[in-house]
Amino acid sequence: MSIFAVEYVYAEGSAAGRDEFRPSHRAWLGQYAEAGRLLASGPYVDGSGALLLFTAESEEALLEELKQDPFNTHGFVAGKRVSEWSPVIGLLNQYT
Repeated sequence: MSIFAVEYVYAEGSAAGRDEFRPSHRAWLGQYAEAGRLLASGPYVDGSGALLLFTAESEEALLEELKQDPFNTHGFVAGKRVSEWSPVIGLLNQYT
């Protein structure tokens, strides 16, 4: 398994919708956290987006899974960047 950093850029004017669907978004993320596949996630303080750290077999497989995120299915994510990441120092280096 590889680690991927996923950066969401939230759609302009989507704050109210994100507030409404945040419980389902967090429940969706929770299933990956419980399975040990979501290492960390959280919004940027400025409200522009979020960072999610996932393990996955491939970028393609992760992109398919991300399509099911309620924030994506409801159009609250205007853009995303997925990068394979290799932690060298710190708590997450155990995954490499």
